[in-house]
Amino acid sequence: MSEGRFDVRPLDESTWPAFAALVEANNGIFGGCWCIGFHPEGCAPSAQVNHDRKKQRVLDGTTHAALVFDGDDCVGWAQFGAPDEVPKIKNRPSYEKDLVELPDWRIACCYVGKGHRRQGVATAALAGALELIAARGGGRVEGYPEDAADVSAGFLFHGALSTYDQAGFTRERKIGKHRWVVARQVDPA
Repeated sequence: MSEGRFDVRPLDESTWPAFAALVEANNGIFGGCWCIGFHPEGCAPSAQVNHDRKKQRVLDGTTHAALVFDGDDCVGWAQFGAPDEVPKIKNRPSYEKDLVELPDWRIACCYVGKGHRRQGVATAALAGALELIAARGGGRVEGYPEDAADVSAGFLFHGALSTYDQAGFTRERKIGKHRWVVARQVDPA
């Protein structure tokens, strides 16, 4: 699928090498996380263990992400999954305090590689994730972004609030000093 000047592809065996190249070029992402931190097993103290866990999830089809490509290079992504696939969200105790029901899908990790920020990559990643969710049957989608005016771009693990606003998400409630629960209904494709 195409999102503006970018192509968006799902994370799978065929796109793993490009995903891995971006992670390696950015020091393993957040100290070696390899985008495993929101999965049930969370981050291990070893970047190699996190790499191996993520690769196994890709091989098993138990991880989902919309990868953004600029030509042949992966420049960012939006990870998504059902709540049992990505249960480890930030501010979880506050989130669970007023929880009515779990969403069908969560947007977990949003990442844009250094040198590619503020170019529309995050917007393309979020749009791509919503398209991939629609293809999987749609449903209620939640995100947990922060206000980018208050947080450095390198620490927006769940993405920027303005990006979700532009994608039609509704702000439901705050669960941290700068973090929101936002939601949107996605129709099946």
